[in-house]
Formats: sequence, structure tokens, C-alpha cells
Amino acid sequence: MTTNEKIAVYGAYGHTGRFVVSELIRRGLTPILSGRNAVKLNEISNAFPGTKVRVASIDDPASLDRAFSETAAVINCAGPFLDTATPVIKAARRLGIHYLDIAAEQAAVLGVFDQFAGITGDAQGVIIPAMAFFGGLGDLLATAAMDDWTAADVICIAVALDSWRPTRGTRITGERNPGRRFFFSNNTLERKDPPPGRIWNFPPPFGAQEVAGLSLAETIVISRHLRTPEIRAYMNLEPIKDVRNPSTPTPAAADESGRSLQIFLIEAVARRGGIERHAVARGRDIYAISAPIVVEAIHRVITKGARRGGVVAPGEAFDARNFLESLCPENLMLEFSSAVASG
Repeated sequence: MTTNEKIAVYGAYGHTGRFVVSELIRRGLTPILSGRNAVKLNEISNAFPGTKVRVASIDDPASLDRAFSETAAVINCAGPFLDTATPVIKAARRLGIHYLDIAAEQAAVLGVFDQFAGITGDAQGVIIPAMAFFGGLGDLLATAAMDDWTAADVICIAVALDSWRPTRGTRITGERNPGRRFFFSNNTLERKDPPPGRIWNFPPPFGAQEVAGLSLAETIVISRHLRTPEIRAYMNLEPIKDVRNPSTPTPAAADESGRSLQIFLIEAVARRGGIERHAVARGRDIYAISAPIVVEAIHRVITKGARRGGVVAPGEAFDARNFLESLCPENLMLEFSSAVASG
């Protein structure tokens, strides 16, 4: 694998992009700060002395090529990914480097798989979309829960947040992705109305919560590689209300790391016959946690490679349980269990 430790971060001055830059430095990698706004890039460069700035726009392919030149990979943190994913991936392909992003947008992630489906295990780098809290973490948990099963009757992903202060980028992305979401049922991925709400018995500290069907990028990536006819995704109601309220403030840093006090729990359940396998992750700040997830992925890709080349889902790119355990205990607390299905 490559010994090049330079990693381009496109959208480096965004809320999550800053966490990614910090995590790359902490891991001994060299971030190259990129994006279209020179003023904001210089501001973040001042916050991380010694980092290099390369201005680039998705409307100018040559500028992207210059920005990502002599790097091993690019992490795309610039949403909406419906706009940025394709031009940034094409630049990565021209340069023969790896591409990862932190997209939660279903349409953008599905578009990456569809548009670049013909790319297999060549030498031009791996493409891994949705390598973040939404998408990647749920996929890794579901893959770890499956363990040695080759198929499941149903996979459920349930997310509980104590609150959700959305970033400006989250709000813009929501505006860019209106309409019904994709759900996976009867072996078919299609836009449809969400399933009815229900009560989900989360582990502590959340307990029994009313949840709504909320399908994000994990539905797309799980459906690419895990064999199941049904994927159901839920979130508790309070954070959904927060996001829908235009007066909800943006995240507030609670310490020097910039993380907020928000806590999360995400549970993946794979059911086959009368047995359920559970994988649970607990942590703090859904934006901040995306940084160690995507940086761990980049580190593995450039040092060891992925299990498959081309366009791959997070759960098929790596040993899911080993990957998750590498994030503990600093970033995640994990729990795995198996039980008789409750009905």
C-alpha cells in the first residue's frame, strides 16, 4: 500500500470537516485543506498551523486536480453531496487516488453506486460513500451483528438522540433532498412513505421511546451487500422535532475538542428465524464521531487496502467488528448480544 500520508479534505472548513482535519493530525496524517472559499480555508489553516490550503471548485475540474495532486486520498466533507460527490470522485479517478465521503443523503449515495458501478478492483483507488455516523456506522453495526450469517429475515437500525442541533449544512442538505425517502422492502429499494411509528426499547440511557421510520444512507449501503429482504430504519421523535424546528440553534461546543454534549445510541438488529443478534454503539456528538470513523477508514485503506476495490459499502470494505472495536473506548462504547426474538 501507499506510504503517502497526505489526505485532501474537501470542505475542510465545514463543521464536520474541522473535526476531520483535527483527527487526521491526531493520527499523524497530513491534511490538505481544500474548498471553494479561500477566506474560510485560511481561517481553518490558522487554527491548524502548518497546514496547506488549496482552493478548488466543483465547477472547475482543473482546480480539483491541482488541489488533490500528490495526495493518497480525498475525504469529501462538502455537502450537499448531490452536487459535490460526482465531480470530486471524477477528480480522484483522474489522479488514481481513494475517495471517501461523509454523505447521509440517500440519493447522493445511491447515485455514487449507480454511476460508478462499472469500477471494480482496479488500481485507481477505492470509493466508499457514507463513511460517517449516518450510513457507515449503521452498516458496520449491522454487518457485525450478522457475523457468520449469510442472510437475515430483516435488519433494523434504530437511532436515539437526546437532542439534535443541526448544522447549517444539515439544513441545506435537507432543502436539497425534499420528498419521500428510499425504503428497502420485499427485496426492492424504492421511494415510498415511511412505515408506521412504533415503540422501540432502546438500551439505557434511553429506554422505551416512540420512533418514526427515518431512512437515511444506511438503507442504501446495507442493501448493497447484506442479504435480507427487509431493512427498517427508525429514529426517536425528539431529535426529529428539533431538526424540523427552524429556530433550533446550531451545535454548541462543550469542550476544547469542539464536541457538543449531544449523546447518541444506535442499535442494529439482525433477525433470522427465532434469533435476534444485536450490536449497539453509544457515544457523543453525531457530527464529531464521523471524524474518527472516516479517518480510521482512510488509514486502513492507505496502509492495508480495502477488502474489495471499486465502489464499496463501509461494511464490505472492512472487518466490521474489528473496525468498530478500534474506535473504542475513546469514541464508542460497544455491546453485542444474541437473544430469542420477542415476536
